[in-house]
Amino acid sequence: MIEQIAIALLGVSAVFLSQDHRADWRRWACILGLIGQPFWFYATWKAQQWGIFALCFLYTLSWARGVYTFWWVPTFGPWRLDD
Repeated sequence: MIEQIAIALLGVSAVFLSQDHRADWRRWACILGLIGQPFWFYATWKAQQWGIFALCFLYTLSWARGVYTFWWVPTFGPWRLDD
């Protein structure tokens, strides 16, 4: 039950923030998405939903890409993220 609440709160928050027009808010979407991934892994493992379990790896890579883009890419030069 706790994993379902965490999935709902973190997932909806991540999607909501990913659509924000402010880059300083949008960058937090990937953090919340990554925080939610262990709950997805646990819930799908426990329910033996192997297809969704495999998709969790792709979602984790996607959220990790967001961390790279919004947190590690230089904020100057051609890679700058403008509002």
